[in-house]
Amino acid sequence: MSNLSHTGQAAYLVINAGSSSLKFSVFQGGAKADLEAVINGQISGIGTAPRFQAKDASRHVLADHGWAEGENPDRATLLSHLIDWLDGHLKGATLVAAGHRVVHGGTRFAAPVLVTPEVLAGLETLIPLAPLHEPHNIAAIRALAEVYPSLPQVACFDTAFHQSQPWQSQTFAIPRELTAEGVRRYGFHGLSYEYIAHRLPQVAPELADGHVVVCHLGSGASLCAMRGGHSVDTTMGFTALDGVPMGTRPGTIDPGVLIYLMREKGYGADDLEKLLYHKSGMLGVSGISNDMRDLENSDQPAAAEAVELFCHNVAKQVAALAGSMGGLDAVVFTAGVGENSTLVRARVAEKLAWLGVAVDPAANRAKATRISTTESRVPVFIIPTDEERMIASHTLNLVSAVSLNRAA
Repeated sequence: MSNLSHTGQAAYLVINAGSSSLKFSVFQGGAKADLEAVINGQISGIGTAPRFQAKDASRHVLADHGWAEGENPDRATLLSHLIDWLDGHLKGATLVAAGHRVVHGGTRFAAPVLVTPEVLAGLETLIPLAPLHEPHNIAAIRALAEVYPSLPQVACFDTAFHQSQPWQSQTFAIPRELTAEGVRRYGFHGLSYEYIAHRLPQVAPELADGHVVVCHLGSGASLCAMRGGHSVDTTMGFTALDGVPMGTRPGTIDPGVLIYLMREKGYGADDLEKLLYHKSGMLGVSGISNDMRDLENSDQPAAAEAVELFCHNVAKQVAALAGSMGGLDAVVFTAGVGENSTLVRARVAEKLAWLGVAVDPAANRAKATRISTTESRVPVFIIPTDEERMIASHTLNLVSAVSLNRAA
């Protein structure tokens, strides 16, 4: 258990836990506007060959080591190591809370919450909705509570931002009793979209109340229609499989394909899960890689076809979301591919020329904040996302509110 001192500036630990890795960041500051990222890193190879890596804000390596062969520490032990390591690297700051990215909040959790036994019990009921993600999010919360029980923990949900959508954006055309049981569209990447919704008015104040499509394009990819900074519609639905093709996920697919595979090819649920989550998308189409950088650098026709398929679907969804919210005042690219792929942005913009979208090649290559031409009827922006900062901000706000209530 940690011996972190209770003096100095406040520090907030942000955790994004996966099946075999745990990414973390540390923010310091006494107010939302003052939050500063000071450390980031990850524990990879959990369950096989764990490795601990950490860097400071200048990307200087602070730690990089693994465990001896034969050692296989569990999550609690690894988190204990992280907490103890932070004790010597926070330079007088006090770790006051931890915030977790939790993929699914269902219909119950529409905002960040302080973790309690009741909240944990509620999260357990959501595992069937996100079986590949939710268990690992929960496991990290439980493991941290085991090694540092006095540390407040906050759960921040990737689905919460989309709770503002109208019912028609959330509802499948299926029997109402299934909808009532929770079979509906939830949407994901909400923490990223929430960050962009806060950042966009600073970048372009005239768009604060506008109709904006945000393209969160990475290994996992989705788009969100935002009106006045609120989610109106999004491409992901009941799971993170729907919408545009992704690194290893197919995006929208005719459900009849799955029935065909079950009847004619003998696929079971596990086979379909493996196909849809791990073997499809850019990897499946190209047969080369799930990484857009590899595909752009390849001279293989299948790689070019994969890139074209991706851009085609992104452009199609931009147009569909514009129709869903009744207008289009701006397009924003964000996340790994959206922020870094000059080619993808250019191709998508070309396919949206009929909407008045025109991108300046020089600005696009330079990754300028605004990459559209002055003649473009629809401005186009690159705004880097920061989900970790969003989680840290929520954690600070919630813990501060609880402290004020107790003081009162």
